[in-house]
Amino acid sequence: MIVTCRQMQQCEEAAFARGVSAAALMEEAGCGIAKVVRQFAPRAGSLVLFLGKGNNAGDALVAARELVADGWQLYARLSAEPSAMKPLPREHLAALGSLVRLLEDATAFDFPAGPIVSLDGLLGIGAQGPMKPELQVLAREMNTLRTQRHAVTVAMDIPSGLDGDHGDASEDAVEADVTAVVAQIKAGLLEDGADHYVGRIAQVPLPDLSHTDGDAQAEVLTPRLLRSWLPRRANDMHKGDAGRVGILAGSRGFFGAAELACRGAIRAGAGLVTLLVKEEAYPLLAARVPAEVMVKVIDDYRDVLEMRFDALAIGPGLGFEHEKEVLEVLKKKKTPAVVDADALTMLAQHPEVMDATGRLPRLMTPHPGEMDRLLRNFPGWHGMGRRKLVEALTENAPGRTLLLKGTRTVIATPGQPTLFNSTGHPGMASGGMGDVLTGVCAAFVAQRLTLHQAAGLGAWLCGRAAERFVIEEESAMESVGASDVTAHLGGALRDLKEGRF
Repeated sequence: MIVTCRQMQQCEEAAFARGVSAAALMEEAGCGIAKVVRQFAPRAGSLVLFLGKGNNAGDALVAARELVADGWQLYARLSAEPSAMKPLPREHLAALGSLVRLLEDATAFDFPAGPIVSLDGLLGIGAQGPMKPELQVLAREMNTLRTQRHAVTVAMDIPSGLDGDHGDASEDAVEADVTAVVAQIKAGLLEDGADHYVGRIAQVPLPDLSHTDGDAQAEVLTPRLLRSWLPRRANDMHKGDAGRVGILAGSRGFFGAAELACRGAIRAGAGLVTLLVKEEAYPLLAARVPAEVMVKVIDDYRDVLEMRFDALAIGPGLGFEHEKEVLEVLKKKKTPAVVDADALTMLAQHPEVMDATGRLPRLMTPHPGEMDRLLRNFPGWHGMGRRKLVEALTENAPGRTLLLKGTRTVIATPGQPTLFNSTGHPGMASGGMGDVLTGVCAAFVAQRLTLHQAAGLGAWLCGRAAERFVIEEESAMESVGASDVTAHLGGALRDLKEGRF
């Protein structure tokens, strides 16, 4: 459910009318925000609270109280004197007493060595218009700590300075790495361009605020939604039950793409993975793909039309030397297929084939550049927002699911709610990530999931695996590679089963 700020406020008002107290909601929200900090900053260091006068500051102070027990050193920047705060945040600040050190300028302070986390407690969803000057100063400090000291910025509910309904950012709006969204996802967080300020979305559930009106035609991918989609394996299942995946990928100079797609399929639980290659590619690919992968030489890709698979993955590093053969497979094979990379470019160059595949089960996974190529056939659609674009491209293609990659991956299927991914980080801006995603999605399709479900699971798991690499390996996000994502897919699957953010 995606809500406007007014719908969220009405939900809160209804809760208060039922007897729920603001203090109880603040306690629950603050404890949930502390869990978010623990997940994305597991090593204790310096926690810097940027506090406005409203109850958003109270949420931050409750989170800080919880995190002190983990060894965090507390610092605070206040936008006004404590006496100007609302009663609840003023009480929580007083309760912390000497545990929190007040700063005059966080950017000039010499923090101890170790992680720095900034908690954005300046403004909540009720704020409108430009930030007041005293809040702008603190927002600038947060952004400076992030860029110059590599602090992790955690916004609460919505980054200060971002419009909660339309995603417009005022001057000096907070640029968060993680936004801990309380109760319901606000519409502005999903608008094009808002991801620059929102970063990773982590939802903090509040049962008392779980029922409200909103946009039921869109959903954010969370473990709560995805867990029921993940197949539960029967005790007596065998490899055939886990799905047969055929992969058409790899050509001279691009063998790594085929390898990554194969690894993705294996780590996502495919029972049998077969890489279909031409004779000239066989010796090199057979030597580098995982031992679990069968490598089969075919003279003509159209031979796939007579082969039995539960899902196909077509395109990573495939090249264009055998374009005619691949287009025939795309047009005639009724087996569900994940279509990526070079296969997408082929469809862009042959719109008649793309039209012919509209009723076939096809999951297309373009990145923005590939989407631009596809849009050459739809010149009137340039400039359309990402959500409207994917919905338009699937509207008259009942078999098609479209996954548009990006900071906020968006997925559309006719008759299904549009999905927005919540996981991942900027370290994923490197080659090969899409190849892994192709293999992962194909594995889930082979396990009898719908294309819509496979796309949602694939996007969330790949993003979470990249996050786990940073945490488990104690590494900088810049170091993550596509092969690291495959290595951490198992942990991401475990997180999903256990309901982690």
